Amino acid sequence: MSQPELPPLLREQLARYDQTQQNLQAVLAQKQQVELELGETDKALEELAKAPDSEAVYKFAGNLLVKVKKDDVTKELSEKKELANTRKMVLAKQETRFRETLKDLQMKIDDAVKPKPSQSQPPGDA
Repeated sequence: MSQPELPPLLREQLARYDQTQQNLQAVLAQKQQVELELGETDKALEELAKAPDSEAVYKFAGNLLVKVKKDDVTKELSEKKELANTRKMVLAKQETRFRETLKDLQMKIDDAVKPKPSQSQPPGDA
């Protein structure tokens, strides 16, 4: 005995659900990466704040370490942090939107597969 064919609307909703789940997973991975980047940037800014202005500061430039001015690298890291925070907010909004879409699709799928009450049965006696 073979399984009954799913209605086209239900197939479409299931496909959208799967795609939305994949999109949510991608957003969560990006958000995690941005949070790691933010943590590293915060740590670097903390260490820079502790260092005296006279201390030499270096940064990676490809395979090289290059001496830079403390103020320049502090400004660069602050801008990087601001950009990462903005990106994190955008990703959080996308995450919320995907979660709401998944919830909505789940309800529609549940309604579509829920057995329909039969109209031929008389109402029960109380």
